[in-house]
This record gives sequence, C-alpha cells and structure tokens, in this order.
Amino acid sequence: MSDKADIKVVIVDDSDFSRSIIRRMLIEEGIEIVGEANGAEAALQVIKSKKPNIVITDIVMPEVSGIELTERITKSYEDISVIVVSSLSQEHIVLEAIGAGASDFIAKPIQKQQLIDSLEKIITQD
Repeated sequence: MSDKADIKVVIVDDSDFSRSIIRRMLIEEGIEIVGEANGAEAALQVIKSKKPNIVITDIVMPEVSGIELTERITKSYEDISVIVVSSLSQEHIVLEAIGAGASDFIAKPIQKQQLIDSLEKIITQD
C-alpha cells in the first residue's frame, strides 16, 4: 500500500477482542490508529478530536448501532470514510450499511487481506 502514511483510523467495536484483532492487522501493515471506542457516543468524541480519515465500525453495539453511527459520520464529516464490519452479513444488512454511507462492508471473521484491500480502495479514491 503506497499511501499508508496517509491513513488515520478509528476502530469502533464494543468487543475488546474484535478491536484487538483489527488493531493487530493494521499495526502489522504500518497503519496509524488514532483512536478506539467501544460505542457510538465515545466514537463521535474520538472522531471529533482525532480527525481520522477512516472509521472501522461494528454494527451491533449497545445504545447506537453502527448503521446509525455511519449515518452520523457521513452526514457530519464528508472527508471520513466508514468501513462497516459485522458478523451479520445478510444482504439487507449490507445494503443498509451502504445506504447509510459506508464505503465498504466486511463480514466477520475479518480476513486481513480483505481489510487492507478495502483501505487501499478507499485511499486511492480520495
């Protein structure tokens, strides 16, 4: 990936384990993680202060879903792309995530190459 230095990621998942898996994959690729959050409200605070260009979020979280978080991010920050990851990968859920403004949808368990390919695709579109 040629533009790794330009990628600043926030990881949002209520599962510490899931966040750690994504964190490890990104660190192995030299991608900067500027913040993490275990829910939507915390994520919005991190996003506001850390100014990432990509947010990776789960769908199923307490309080606010990743779909609603995606809508909030894409309405408020046109320069931030969202990748939705979820074990819920039925077609209507994927379409709902994309409809909310997600740039990509990745089914769990996440495959590292699929995540890296998604990040590369987003960065080269900018």
